[in-house]
Amino acid sequence: VDHATNTVIAYVFGKRKDDVFKELKALLTPFEISRYYTDDWGAYERNLDVNEHEIGKQNTQKIERKNLNFRTWVKRLTRRTICFSKIEQMHDIVIGLLINKVEFGRDIHA
Repeated sequence: VDHATNTVIAYVFGKRKDDVFKELKALLTPFEISRYYTDDWGAYERNLDVNEHEIGKQNTQKIERKNLNFRTWVKRLTRRTICFSKIEQMHDIVIGLLINKVEFGRDIHA
């Protein structure tokens, strides 16, 4: 998420593991991000330089609110709903379509 505009610029679907974070960090490389505001997840400490990493909730509240909105809008990500899909690719497609609609105003119909 671009902190100044609170816009999603990259995402990776997966479990909270080091390899998933490394994949996300690789997608963020072209943006030359110099500061990461995160929670206390160990993968951040292991894969980010101390000088570019800040742990805390002060700068992540807006991001987490947007994540909550996405989870609310995309019921496929909720296991207890009738429309839940077990196919990881389907989750990735639905999230991508939602981001395109919310962030860029592109209403893409499949």
